[in-house]
Amino acid sequence: MVEDAEQYPLTGRFLMGRSRHAMGEREKELLENSVEEVAEFDRPHRVLSRGQVAERSTMLIEGYILRTISERERRYVVGIHVPGDFVDLHAYALKRLDHDVVTIGPTKVGFVTHERIGYIHENHPHLSRLFWFSTLLDAAIHRQWTLKLEQLKASRRVAHRLAEIWKRLEMVGLGRPNGFRSPLTQTDLADMCGTTPIHMNRALSELRREDIAEFRRGLVIVRDRAKLEEHGDFDPAYLYGGEGPLSVRHELDDDR
Repeated sequence: MVEDAEQYPLTGRFLMGRSRHAMGEREKELLENSVEEVAEFDRPHRVLSRGQVAERSTMLIEGYILRTISERERRYVVGIHVPGDFVDLHAYALKRLDHDVVTIGPTKVGFVTHERIGYIHENHPHLSRLFWFSTLLDAAIHRQWTLKLEQLKASRRVAHRLAEIWKRLEMVGLGRPNGFRSPLTQTDLADMCGTTPIHMNRALSELRREDIAEFRRGLVIVRDRAKLEEHGDFDPAYLYGGEGPLSVRHELDDDR
């Protein structure tokens, strides 16, 4: 499926590593041609603000996007997206989101109008079902974040987040053998794990001391992947990929 990223440079990573095999070539072409505008950002950019009426949804082509909520002068990161994610597809149904959608670092996105999504919904029900599957993946990830936030202390929470991001990048053909690079800062990780930058610094120091992982200005270097995943209590089944118990085989194929 990695070759899809070359054939469909705007949308080729959508559902890669999960259920992209269920998409027909005509559906892939339809999705690719649905991107009517492409934008690139070098600095943090708010793609969609909380409460703003949404008329289009965002396909992440390159880089990273965060979902954030700001309350009582503090920011909380409630989600992170990697290339191939249809970030705010659910805005088609909700029209207004309860959070901000913000790029970090160099980012390239493609916009699909809700008028176009409506056309696909009415005329291409199988592709529409795959869109639905995409939004439900976001919900599965969010549930796992909530669970680990309750279960784990700070160093184990960040281990879980790092293991997840690495796995998600790997699923879309962007994984590295010993970690990954991102524009994430310690503050971003703290906001992602429900802790303070000071506590996050201590958590990352613990990972380094235990020779599990090292975080250097966004570069994550993992010495022992199994050790990282064990420390973070990370089981990738909830990502619905690979050979796990929740992986999608042919259940989403178009039977028509």
